[in-house]
Amino acid sequence: MQRQQRPQQQIIALPNPDQMGTLILRGSVAFIRRNPVVSGTYFLGILLLIIFGGGGRPLTPEQHYEYHRILQTVDLQAEYRATDDYWRAYHAYQASRGWLWGCDAVCTRNYQRMKEAERIMHLIQQEGAARTADAKNAAGLLSEIGIGEVQDSFWGYFHAGKRFAKRQTMWDMMFMGIRSMSRGRDESWMEFAVKVLLQVLLNLSMGLVMALIFFVMGLWTIVRSYQPNPLVAVLFFCGGAIAAFSFVVTYLLAVYGAAAGGVYTILKVAENASQARIADQQRQRVQYGRPHYD
Repeated sequence: MQRQQRPQQQIIALPNPDQMGTLILRGSVAFIRRNPVVSGTYFLGILLLIIFGGGGRPLTPEQHYEYHRILQTVDLQAEYRATDDYWRAYHAYQASRGWLWGCDAVCTRNYQRMKEAERIMHLIQQEGAARTADAKNAAGLLSEIGIGEVQDSFWGYFHAGKRFAKRQTMWDMMFMGIRSMSRGRDESWMEFAVKVLLQVLLNLSMGLVMALIFFVMGLWTIVRSYQPNPLVAVLFFCGGAIAAFSFVVTYLLAVYGAAAGGVYTILKVAENASQARIADQQRQRVQYGRPHYD
């Protein structure tokens, strides 16, 4: 007596939704214990975001008056005229140059005029920058003006990083489609969607990490422009860098979590459908199957 044996389908069991929270919590606690410095830095940045996220200290009436009084002494028209003079001298010099960088008497004269216009332009710009720094110093680094300037700088780099990720993803999708068609591979839409999702996450991570680096590099220039106490400057710079790091990490974790949740939902639906199909096949074999005897 022999009984026909049919190969049984094996599937990978995913954790239930009520188990996911426990798994995430355990993983987070284990990471915090293994990396106390990184975790402490992250939570410190979150605290700084909560404290300074709404803006800095409002200006007093005296600070407001002094700030605007000093700014009004900046001669913007002189800067515009000096910049315009320099560019006119620059174009005149470029137009008078000969082949292979040759320069006759007219070219030399235009070059000297360009250098003189450049020197005057830099002097006027330096004077304007010094007066602007005095106005910022009257307001204070921790004022709403100082915090607002840092926030504007961060958001500018942040949105630039996201635009980079968007452009790069569009190019990657185009080349992925071309490669798939040229190689003639039979690729399911699910596989293609997962590849695109991974590429989006990679590009977004690259864009935001570069934005964070550029922001930190420019943060010290903003801090110095307010002429603060050296200790305050160092503490503010470190705090701003840590807060930016925490925000970027939080944003990326939220995006990764949303992507992982979407993938988990799709796989869980597919798993439930596969289990229902296998159970239905087993019921059919029990109901209609007959043993065969030799």
